[in-house]
Amino acid sequence: MSTFERHPSTVADYDDARRRARLRETRVGLRRWGRVRMMAMRAVGVVLVGLIVFAQYWKYDVMPERARLEQTAPDLLPVSLPADSRDWDTAVVDLVGLGGVNAVPTASALPVLNRLGVVWAVRYDDAGIDTKVIADMIVRAARYGAVRNIVLVGHSMGGVVALEVARHIHLGSDRRLVGVVLDCTPIDLHAVRPESRSRGAELLRWTGWLPGARESRLLRFTVEMAARRERFTVPGAPLPGIDFGALREVAEEVLRDKIFSENAASNGLIESQFLAIVAGGGTADLRALARPNPDRESPAIVFIRPGDAARDDVVDVEYSRRVLAEHAGGVDGNLLVVRANGTGHANPIQRPREYNAAIESQVLPFLFRYQQAVRDRR
Repeated sequence: MSTFERHPSTVADYDDARRRARLRETRVGLRRWGRVRMMAMRAVGVVLVGLIVFAQYWKYDVMPERARLEQTAPDLLPVSLPADSRDWDTAVVDLVGLGGVNAVPTASALPVLNRLGVVWAVRYDDAGIDTKVIADMIVRAARYGAVRNIVLVGHSMGGVVALEVARHIHLGSDRRLVGVVLDCTPIDLHAVRPESRSRGAELLRWTGWLPGARESRLLRFTVEMAARRERFTVPGAPLPGIDFGALREVAEEVLRDKIFSENAASNGLIESQFLAIVAGGGTADLRALARPNPDRESPAIVFIRPGDAARDDVVDVEYSRRVLAEHAGGVDGNLLVVRANGTGHANPIQRPREYNAAIESQVLPFLFRYQQAVRDRR
């Protein structure tokens, strides 16, 4: 008989199952306070990893963009000379809409504007919008160039900014505000269609609590991709339900037009632009411009909208038209509503022929007649 057969207890002492059970009973996590210590160690590990990731995000995403934005400032850029040398006393100033910085491309798509006078374009400060600063900048340039008359043109949200700038110029300067041209402008937040309103609100939520969100290009990329998700998702398809070819095209478009383009607004500027709509100051500005003043003639207000309101998928242009009619003196006074055929939401770059035709046939004659009527009353 072998030794193990004579002493069965010895077999139990070397049983592998008992050995493993004993190890489990005595490991760190099961000793007194061991489980708490293990949870604490894991939590510390997660925090350290999070701090490392956050440090990389701050170093490579936020700080370079913050340094760039600190160098930006609002500017007034020349676009074209007046078609008639006798019109050097009038300046047309273009302001771009939500998501844009530089209005030069938009103003360049509307060469007919130089029939009114010299054409300038506003480049916003990427850190935010101060309409008083913009108004003062325009007035200084007008004084320097011996310009007496000013016409403001605002596309989409740029019209909200234009109305506030107009109020500053009309009530606080010695220049004459001839007119304000609003292209598919949401007069207040109710004029913004719900789906577009939710995208802006989503960005505001992120910028409200995420450190560095106003500068983060990664956040901007994420929000812009989410806003275009219907272009690369396949409804009803099994997970992930993504058209990867379309996803690549959309990603390249966002990177080209919204992340690395010099004319793309920063998150902070978009926040300021959207807040200008949320503040709903357009109606108050309209009332201020329409208020009788013995020393000032109220400016003409022009509202350009698609002939088919459904073609504007961002702004309820019918709602904006009703508000304008209520607060801007009505269509029998200083308000003109232009229904431009074939246009969409504030897209003169995409539809230059239609826009220029509408401006030449309707906007210019109205402004000329309005300006002459003002001169005759004087």
